[in-house]
Amino acid sequence: MDRVRALPRQGRGRRRGVSDAAKLHALHGEEWSLVLEEQGNGQIAWRHLGARLAPGALPPLTRLRGQTTFSLEGEPAMPVLPIAGAGWFGPSVLSVRDAAGNGIAPCFDSSRVFSSSDDLTIRLEDREKGICLTVDFQPFGADGLLVQTHLGNIGSAPLAIDRLVSAQLPLPPSAREIISRRGRHAGELSEHREAMPAHGWERTTRQGLTGHGGPPALEILCGNADRHSGLALSAQMAWSGDSRLAIEQTDEGFAVFSAEALLAAGEKRLEPGETYSPPRVYLAISSSGRNGVMARQHSMVREVLKWPDGTMKPRPAHLNSWEALYFGHDETRIAQLAKAAASVGAERFVLDDGWFKGRGNDRAGLGDWTPDPRKYPQGLAPLANSIRELGMQFGLWVEPEMVNPDSDLYRDHPDWVLGSSPLSRNQLVLDMRREEVRDYLVGCLDTLLREVPIDYLKWDHNRAHAPSGGAAQIEGSYALFARVREAHPDVEIEACAAGGGRIDAGIARYTHRFWTSDNIDALSRNEMQRGFLAFMPPEVMGAHVGASPSHATGRSQSLAFRAAIACQGHFGIELDPDALDGRDRQRLVHWTAFYKQWRELIHGGRVHLGEAPHGLGWQAQGDGDTYLLWVIRAHPTPDQRDGPLALPFADGRDWNVRLLQKAGHPHVLAAQDGLVYGPDRDNPVRYTGSWLASAGLPLPALAAETAAIFHLEAL
Repeated sequence: MDRVRALPRQGRGRRRGVSDAAKLHALHGEEWSLVLEEQGNGQIAWRHLGARLAPGALPPLTRLRGQTTFSLEGEPAMPVLPIAGAGWFGPSVLSVRDAAGNGIAPCFDSSRVFSSSDDLTIRLEDREKGICLTVDFQPFGADGLLVQTHLGNIGSAPLAIDRLVSAQLPLPPSAREIISRRGRHAGELSEHREAMPAHGWERTTRQGLTGHGGPPALEILCGNADRHSGLALSAQMAWSGDSRLAIEQTDEGFAVFSAEALLAAGEKRLEPGETYSPPRVYLAISSSGRNGVMARQHSMVREVLKWPDGTMKPRPAHLNSWEALYFGHDETRIAQLAKAAASVGAERFVLDDGWFKGRGNDRAGLGDWTPDPRKYPQGLAPLANSIRELGMQFGLWVEPEMVNPDSDLYRDHPDWVLGSSPLSRNQLVLDMRREEVRDYLVGCLDTLLREVPIDYLKWDHNRAHAPSGGAAQIEGSYALFARVREAHPDVEIEACAAGGGRIDAGIARYTHRFWTSDNIDALSRNEMQRGFLAFMPPEVMGAHVGASPSHATGRSQSLAFRAAIACQGHFGIELDPDALDGRDRQRLVHWTAFYKQWRELIHGGRVHLGEAPHGLGWQAQGDGDTYLLWVIRAHPTPDQRDGPLALPFADGRDWNVRLLQKAGHPHVLAAQDGLVYGPDRDNPVRYTGSWLASAGLPLPALAAETAAIFHLEAL
């Protein structure tokens, strides 16, 4: 969790153009507006959070809304930082106790607004009880909005925090649908759509880490919003631990959204003069539907990514050793696999689990981070140097936050585990709240990174916390990541947690890639990767070509289809190229080269997702002037052929369109790809944007488990 910057100075700032008479304060983005009103009783209330408003003065809220039967006197508007009681019957942002354990009900006697063109801060004080509550709103990324709350102890006695909400926001009255995600190991990021509740809705996680449902995040559609148009909102909390997202209906015609990290009772204690800041919330608002809010979330995550040398370099195609050999390590076998990786175009070789002392299976060795002398008698440096001589970077798998009972570390320090934890995957969780544990792990990783030329760490986390270490456990892990990054800023880190169990904007500040799932089946990944992209950009989405049949599902797909799906993210290989027949090996060489050719277009830009009838899905990635377009048929269609594909993002410009690849099974009823993509498939076809947006792009015949990849270039 973030520590707060210095609290704002005393006084009141005014944003240019704000009406003093109405006492309004506004912050505007390209597509959104936030408007607050200072009321006569000193309360600061919400006026608007949603689509952008035209400039101009608004009358005070009290002039617009009268009382209803049995209502309280005065305006029942939602306070910007609502506290239970005093006329607000919705959820409270705060629950605190004094040193004796008695609950404290703040009654703010001072409210101040600090505003500028790029910041709006509200500061409330209850000087008698020693509480200062602050919320900052700041434009962030490309038209996103950052929300950060702070609680300060300005009294003379300690405060215990039971609950502090990161953000509590009114939703537009037109909000109609919630899109959230849940998941399991090898079944991450499953999308679920629900109507706005009559009473309340919540998504709570209590496993001690983010979980396989993805980040603490949701999308909200308003009115007739869809993928491409209409008002949509999305929010994600930058947090890797237990969390709660909630929506509660009010009887005032709108709903309230809140996001919070779950705290154990009394876990957070503030001494006089101290300030606590819960996780930040990234809020996106767009009139361009789900794709609009997705673009803003990507921009905000990109804002916190800290690349070596400050700039993202082309994301190297890499081969990971896990599914090629599991724990079957020996130097000769690894050297053969590395040569095979280089021969198909890999630029990074990652040595996965099984390299360290005592690690012949998943029952021993975690915690003893030195090379196994039987497998690597000269250590890892000779292997790493030989891999570099092949023209590849060297990466290494680690799982620092875990320990096996069968390890020297556990035998020496059984008290370092997190409580009386039951085993899961034959391992226990280390107590990251303890400084000596973090010091030990920093020492182990620092030694490895200084003795071996390691470019990349695959940092795993293979079990839930039981019992929970609370927010302090996550903060301890963040501190470990931060110390390793500070000491070795050139080393990239992948966040992995039994696959996709720790994908969130909190850990993104310390890492450069996420392992989306241990399930690399291309059909499964097709849906998972769309769920990932709702909040995370494609350049950090680990996407690999796996073996066939899939080790996770047992299903088989063509190598071309597997590779086409992997090219949507950060491309990798999760198999032994020497185990392929000659034709599939050549296909793998081709697709690795295809990824390298187009990766700078695939990464760092805009993503558009869409659906068409009968299960056809499409995905465009590019820089606004040029796109790669994937059209994916996962399952058979009942029609003779697919209708033209409408591409709303193409409207307003003319385009040259080429079919680059058709990956998967040949269509049994199609002698050729059709007139448009037959003999002239290497030459572009010109379309107006209005034609592509309305009449649609003609498609070649697509069998099940097939993808067509097009190149679109604006004229």
